[in-house]
Amino acid sequence: MDIKFIPAEDVKKVLQYNDLIPQMESALKKFSSKSIEHPVRSIVQVKKVNGFLGVMPAYSPEDEALAVKLVTFFPQNTGVPTHNAIIPVFNAQTGIPEILMDGEVITTMRTAAVSAIATKHLCAPNPQVLAVLGSGVQARSHIQALSSIMSFQKINIWSRTKKNAMSLAGEVGGTAYDTAEEAVKDADVIVTVTSSATPVLKKEWVKPGGHINAVGACRPDWQEIDPDLVRASVLYVDSRDAALKESGDVILSKAEIFSELGEMLLGLKEAKVRETTLFKSLGLAIEDVMSAKLVQDLLTKK
Repeated sequence: MDIKFIPAEDVKKVLQYNDLIPQMESALKKFSSKSIEHPVRSIVQVKKVNGFLGVMPAYSPEDEALAVKLVTFFPQNTGVPTHNAIIPVFNAQTGIPEILMDGEVITTMRTAAVSAIATKHLCAPNPQVLAVLGSGVQARSHIQALSSIMSFQKINIWSRTKKNAMSLAGEVGGTAYDTAEEAVKDADVIVTVTSSATPVLKKEWVKPGGHINAVGACRPDWQEIDPDLVRASVLYVDSRDAALKESGDVILSKAEIFSELGEMLLGLKEAKVRETTLFKSLGLAIEDVMSAKLVQDLLTKK
């Protein structure tokens, strides 16, 4: 069996947000229209080190795309990445595995691309100030993805480690703040990308009509967002089923989900840009599968 390995370096060479964002819009529509096979991910807990292995399969008949992402999250890692992933890609006609693709770059970029889609449709017109709570890989990718579709006048950054916030601010021409409250003051768009299990963003800090992309807190007992803020916002998710099973921000706040992002893109639900909106991102297998399909197609064209 001849399986081709596609390393992270090759994925980075071809994957760009101008291609990826439309691909993710298509993936979200496919998910919410139920035109694909897409079970809720399986999670294997590794309690000894507070980690987990996620198994995320999906199949799109229209695209003949069949793959699974295997992703680990080990938050206690030091000196090595906390997130690691691979994506085996199968021939949709025969089931034969054809490609083993590095999944780290895809995970990083597709997550930010989906937040960019949510922001494009849900934030008020002409946003000026972006606030990012967190300073890791996802913080960087979100700044890149959002800046690819919007022109922010200010980028504010907060991290529990001030040194890391200052380093990221230097890279992106932003400003590092001592507190999350200072960072989000007057922000039009807020991104939370921390590993915190307790809220880092409070309701009284957020200006009315702002948009929030909540990306961390991927476990049912973790929260990044103040429950009062979740309940006070118009809540969008990537998947209702996943949010009600996996998202502490949704489960513990008992907030009502207004819409899946794909439903809004399909025109089935309204984009309430005049209200405070919150997109809770958990990540979908179809996002990984369609990203891998895009990389495969782009590499074939080269």
